[in-house]
Amino acid sequence: MSGKLRCVLDTNAVVSLLNGNLELATRLEAAVYVGISVITYLEFLVFDGLSDNDRNSFKLFCSRIEIVPLAHDDELSDKTLMLRTKHRLKLPDAIIGATALCRNALIITNDSHFSGISSLTVQSC
Repeated sequence: MSGKLRCVLDTNAVVSLLNGNLELATRLEAAVYVGISVITYLEFLVFDGLSDNDRNSFKLFCSRIEIVPLAHDDELSDKTLMLRTKHRLKLPDAIIGATALCRNALIITNDSHFSGISSLTVQSC
């Protein structure tokens, strides 16, 4: 998969990366695509106790990846609805999962509720 790795990061993967997860950083350096949903972007920024350094590190990280916006997009909507109704994911998680599906990317997360969904390729961080 090297050279063709496409990744969407869940919020806990972003936290892990910015906390110094070198293994994850190495995987992402080899990726041809790294993105996060705007949901992940917002979830990160509302964490209590973020320092100015945390915010600056996150801004730098975000300047190097795609932040996938929420927009009226039939594919994103359809995949979100499928994940929400078929797999009973909470809406934010369904949007993050749908973002990965729409970008033909695996999702990097430590959340186990994504692992039982056969349409998603999941890696832990």
